[in-house]
This record gives sequence, C-alpha cells and structure tokens, in this order.
Amino acid sequence: MTSVYETATLSNGVRVLTAPMPEVQSVSCLLMVAAGSRYETRETNGIAHFAEHMFFKGTEKRPRARDITTAIDRIGGEINAFTAKEYTGYYVRCAAEERSTAFDVVLDMLRNSAFAPDEIEREKGVIVEEMNMYYDTPRDFIGGAYDQLLYGDQPLGWHVIGTKDTVRAATRDTFLDYLQRWYKPERMIAGVGGRIEGDLIAELEQLLGDLEPSSTPTPEPAAIANGSQPRVLLHTKQSDQAHLCLGVPSHPIVHPDRYVLQLITTILGGGMSSRLFTEVRERRGLAYYVFAINNAYTDTGSFFAQAGVDIDRIDEAVTTIVGELRKIAAEPVPEDELEKARSSTKGRFVLQIESPHALLLFGLRRAVLEGGPTEPADVLAGLDAVTAEDVRRVAQDILGGGTGLNLALVGPFEDAERFERLLVG
Repeated sequence: MTSVYETATLSNGVRVLTAPMPEVQSVSCLLMVAAGSRYETRETNGIAHFAEHMFFKGTEKRPRARDITTAIDRIGGEINAFTAKEYTGYYVRCAAEERSTAFDVVLDMLRNSAFAPDEIEREKGVIVEEMNMYYDTPRDFIGGAYDQLLYGDQPLGWHVIGTKDTVRAATRDTFLDYLQRWYKPERMIAGVGGRIEGDLIAELEQLLGDLEPSSTPTPEPAAIANGSQPRVLLHTKQSDQAHLCLGVPSHPIVHPDRYVLQLITTILGGGMSSRLFTEVRERRGLAYYVFAINNAYTDTGSFFAQAGVDIDRIDEAVTTIVGELRKIAAEPVPEDELEKARSSTKGRFVLQIESPHALLLFGLRRAVLEGGPTEPADVLAGLDAVTAEDVRRVAQDILGGGTGLNLALVGPFEDAERFERLLVG
C-alpha cells in the first residue's frame, strides 16, 4: 500500500509532514502547534485565540498588518489561521513556486511578532466584538455551552474565545509567557501538501532549525462528572428559535471503537436521510437543521445531537431526539442501514480530503493529536471492518438507558427541572 504522507524531523525536533500531489499546481504550507485553549489557565482563557489575531499585526521585517497581507496578496495566495482546544494552525495556500515566500511570511509571524502594546489594546475591541457576535449567534454559542455543561470549570469546559475580562486583562507579557511555554519544537509540525519541489527540509532547517528545543508540560487530564442522572444547562435568551445540544460522554480520539462511533454518528445525524433528520425535520417539522457529531480529544470525547427547533414545540423536540438516541442503543441497526451509513461515511471522507490543503490538514490533525498521521486507506479499512454487533455494543455502552443525558439549551426558558424530566425515559 502506497503512503500518501511522508515524514521527517528537523535537527531540533520539529516534525515535518508532507502530502505530495505532483499533479496539482498549488501548495498548502501550514505550521500546526499542539497547543490551544486547553493549555490556558483560568486567568489567561482566550489567549491562544487572541495570539492568533496578534500574529497578523506586524513583525520587525513586516511592521504593519498590511505588510503581511500584501506579501501574500502579491503572490495570489490565501493566508489564515485557526484555534481549537488542543491545537492551533497557521497556513498559506499559494502557487507551488511561491512556497518559500509562504513559509517566510508564516514563520516570520510566529517567531518575530512584535505584540506592540498599542496593537494589543486596539485588538481587544475586535475580540470583544467577535465575542458579541458569538454570543448573539445561538447556533455557534450552543456548542460552547454544551462543553461547559459536560466539562465544567476546566479548560475543555471554557470557551475558546475566552471571556471579556480575561481578554481585557491581557498584556504583552501574557502573550510572551504563553508562547514561551508551549510554542516549542516538540509541539510543532510543519506541513506541505501539493506540488513539492526543491529541498524542503533544508529550507525549513534555515527557518526553524535554530529554535531551541525544550520540554513542555502535559495538561491535566479531563474529568467528566457524568452519572446516571440527567443534567441541564439553560442559557435564557429571548429568541424565536431554541438551539440545543443533547448527548453523552464518548471515547477519546485514539480508541479501538473510533470508526464504530463514526458510523453511529452517520446513522443518527450524518445526512438528509439520517434518523434524526428524518424524524425531527421531515416527519415532525420541528427543526430546520439537526445533526449528530462526535467531538474527540486526546483523553475524552462527547457524542451529541444539535438542532435549532421551534420554541413552542421544544418538549416534543427534546423527547424525539432522546427517543432516537435510546433507540439505537436498544435495537439492532438493520444491515442495509449500516451499509448505507458505511458507504456515505467513506464517500464523504474521500471528498473531504480531495484537495492538497484538506489532505494535509487531515494528516496534521491526526499527527498533532496522535503522534503520527493516519493514512486515508486505514480509515477506509477501519470503516469497512465495523459490524452491526460493534454498533450495538458501542451504542449500548455510551447511549444505553443507564447513561445520564446532558442537555444544553439556548432559548426563552428558565425551568431546568422541566427538561430534566424529559431526559428520563
């Protein structure tokens, strides 16, 4: 079997992952760091995301934000970044022959950003407005509320964006302390996907090889206080639609049943013919959108359904979703439904990784969380190996009647006990 990924390591321990696609004309250059909002303290919550903003504000070589964006605009490229709970990424997509410029800009930002105090103060207003937009968009906010319910007052339970108080309190030292603690070679992976020419390793050695290696701590393991009793978190807000997440703890990203969970997710809420979509939207008209997802971290995970539903029929929506979650744990999934879910999951995965950027991103996410990339062929083989008995066993394990359900809800509601009663059954 031919591998789609190639790996190497720089002299200081920075890993390099490539996804060669010689048939294309572009390249995606990405640096991923195994550090995100989970690596913050209560006082610095939001600093990983705030730092992502500040990296674009200027370096000694490119003093203004405009200098950074102009350098990428000049080569017709696209530059962006993202912050998650366990990793952060910075990338440029461009024509293959402009790779050196792309990496020069990205690594200049990450290594030489000025974090000028006046820029920090100005950007605080931008972050606060981003928060206001986030809080005013229940479909986005509900996922963070659900994490808060499931994980409580620990990093996985905090919002990635932080709080207004922690953002307003940030100083230049806050950024430097965070970066000096976590942005070390052992947590970095440089990635390139697409048409790769020239001596990439020599190029990266010149840009990153002098970064001093240093050991980094490990974050505290996550704790989930979940038992047999239902739990409800209400975010009372006047609205015309209620948004909810309803689910249970599941398995970490590296787990023997990862592909079983993937198929359960597809069966319940992975498309317009899924059980939740059919029952909640098509048959009952309770929601415009409804889906299921499994969020996996290095040491824990959560499986949940999310929907935006009619506030006047919220009770019916909750009980309908509860019924579908319990049903898959109580009744075997028919073989034809399992095969449909398998084909759908495999097809979507193949489409998901078709571009150089997507293929590289898939490999980097796995590498940064699991220690190495997972070959796409192994994913397809893992999905092929799942049996109906596997689905029954895992569904009973995480969704069986002895498991307490967790409900986070945004809408004009104040009686949590009302919803706790709906979760029992």
